[in-house]
Formats: sequence, C-alpha cells, structure tokens
Amino acid sequence: MNDLLQQLLSTDSKLLMIYVIVYFFWGILMHNFGIYTRIARFRYWWQIITCYIFYMIPISILLRDLAWYEQYVYGLFFMGILEFAGYWLKTSIAFENNVLERFFGVHNFTLGMTLFFAAYFPLGNALVELLADLMP
Repeated sequence: MNDLLQQLLSTDSKLLMIYVIVYFFWGILMHNFGIYTRIARFRYWWQIITCYIFYMIPISILLRDLAWYEQYVYGLFFMGILEFAGYWLKTSIAFENNVLERFFGVHNFTLGMTLFFAAYFPLGNALVELLADLMP
C-alpha cells in the first residue's frame, strides 16, 4: 500500500496537470454526450470531478506502466465497482428505454457501460503520455 501511495505522490506535477485537464474535459464531454443521446447522466454536475479526477486519475496513474490489455482488465474491475455503485446509489441515472437498453437489454446496461468505460484507462494513459511528449 505504501508503494502505491508513493507512486501517486511521486507523479510529476506537469504529468498530473495533464491528467487533470484531459480527464476533466473528457468527463464533461461524456456527461454531456450521455445527456444529449439520452443514455445516462450524473445526478449532480460535480460528480464529473469526483469520478474523473478523484477516482479515475489515481487508478490511471497506478495502471500506466502496465500493458494496455492489463490496464483494460484492471479497468473492468474498477469501473465495475464505480458503475455498480453509481446506479445502486442512484447518483448515476440511466434514461428510460435508452439506445443501449434497447440494443443490449435493460439487464445488460451496466455491464455494457463497464466494458466501455474500462477502456478509459489505457486510452487515457496513452493520450496523457502523447500530450506529455509533445509538451516542452
């Protein structure tokens, strides 16, 4: 546990700022996309910060040195917890009869969301790394 905390605390400040910017705007984009397409939304706007900044960034940092497929597999676990908790606590709201429910069925909605959002970890880490490499 100490090693994990040390890894988080030793993250370069420039890299951490890139994570915050990327994940914050990614969260805004996906939240608004979910509303626009009437798939799902957060109950409160500030959940973008708690979910994308305080939950997903530390996990991304902890997973960033793993192969992309390992990041995805671990991401399934972490996103499964987040998706399950969000819909159970009713802080995430699925729109009735949304396109994913119609296609996959109502009982597979959260599973589909978990499978999709687990890709955030390898994709987010790749994007942050690319942006960090482009910056002086």
